[in-house]
Amino acid sequence: MAPAASAPAAVDIVETAVAAGTFTTLAKALTASGLIETLKGTGPFTVLAPTDEAFAKIPAKDLEALLADTAALKKVLTYHVISGSVPASTVTTLTEATSVEGSKIMIKVVDGKVMLNDASEVTATDIAASNGVIHVINTVLMPPKK
Repeated sequence: MAPAASAPAAVDIVETAVAAGTFTTLAKALTASGLIETLKGTGPFTVLAPTDEAFAKIPAKDLEALLADTAALKKVLTYHVISGSVPASTVTTLTEATSVEGSKIMIKVVDGKVMLNDASEVTATDIAASNGVIHVINTVLMPPKK
C-alpha cells in the first residue's frame, strides 16, 4: 500500500474526489443519495472511496437498481465512511472499524496490503481533504445483511 502524495487540504472530501477524476460513479451515487452536503460538512470523516473501476465490478443492472434505490444507496455509501480522521498509520493497526452505517468493516494486512472484508484492497492512502482523509479502494464494500 503506497501512500498517496499529500496535497494541501484546501478543499473538502467531495471536491477532492471529484478533482481526482477517478470517482465519477461515486460522485453520481453521492448526488443520487443526497449525501453530498453531509460529506461537505465539518467532519472529520474517513472515506473509503471506490474508484470507477470498483463500481464497474458491479453488474450494470444491479448498479442501476442501487442508484435508483435511495435508501439502499445511502446504506452502501455510509458503509464507506468512518467518523473521524483515520490515517493509514492507524488503519494498519486495526482489525476492524465501525462505519457511519453502523456495521463493522474488517481490516487485515496481508503481504503488506490492507484488505477490507477480505474483498477490497486499499490502493492509495492518506489523500488529505479539509474535512478528513480519503483512502482509495478497488472494490465496493457491501454492508452485511442484518
